[in-house]
Amino acid sequence: MALARRVRRALTVLVALALVAVGLYITSLVLNRSPAPVVEGCTAPLGNATQSLATDQTANAALITAISVHRGLPPRAATIALATAMQESKLRNIGYGDTAGPDSRGLFQQRPSQGWGTEAQIMDPVYATNAFYDVLIKIEGYESLPITDAAQKVQKSGYPQGYAQHEDMGRAFASALTGQSQAALTCTLRAPDAAGDPVTVKSQLILAYGAMQATAAGKTLTLPASDAQGWSIAQWAVANAKQLAITKIDYAGHTWLRDGNKGWTASAAPTDIVTITVAEAP
Repeated sequence: MALARRVRRALTVLVALALVAVGLYITSLVLNRSPAPVVEGCTAPLGNATQSLATDQTANAALITAISVHRGLPPRAATIALATAMQESKLRNIGYGDTAGPDSRGLFQQRPSQGWGTEAQIMDPVYATNAFYDVLIKIEGYESLPITDAAQKVQKSGYPQGYAQHEDMGRAFASALTGQSQAALTCTLRAPDAAGDPVTVKSQLILAYGAMQATAAGKTLTLPASDAQGWSIAQWAVANAKQLAITKIDYAGHTWLRDGNKGWTASAAPTDIVTITVAEAP
């Protein structure tokens, strides 16, 4: 009887080991045949380095920068605003404050109690961004000030040196999103999970840049543009590709394709028209 029990135990162990081996083999086959998961995010170069943001942060950075372009402000203004918003809210439109500012809200953590507007107003990213720039441009010589000093004169923060740590990020994304750097900003994205709408893209462009000529037809939106403004719009579209289901952007001899995540490549795209293509229904 004892011998029989030992034999049964040995057989049980062998069967268990065989099942584990089969499971590992099947798992290996599945993993080797499946593509690597896509880690979404956006990058912009600065010198020999690269600055990175999450896709939602990049969309907010694009809005902040587009408003500076619409207002005719220098790229330095966008750099200051981006560094400020990164320090205050991590470039996210948050609906809460902290112990230092319990009523702080929004991208710039502005406070109704300090005259920035109502809570509803400062939770509107367009209103909040314009409110920031309204104060910034009243600061004499803000363009030549260190970024942290200019930001502090607007924000009056209890941590005035905090803005300096985000200077490189601000410079990299402001340069790309104002169009000073060409074909610089790119995003790594998964395939769209819904169809895009060029009319929605147009409305978001107008919200950011103001009135503009743009024609929606089929799955594309085309608009005349030139020089830095064209690159600003083209890279705004990359920054918003995830939430607007944008799959392709063509401008000034370059094309950005979402499929394959290869970034910008040379193409025959015209130099005076930005073409934005959105996804078909999956």
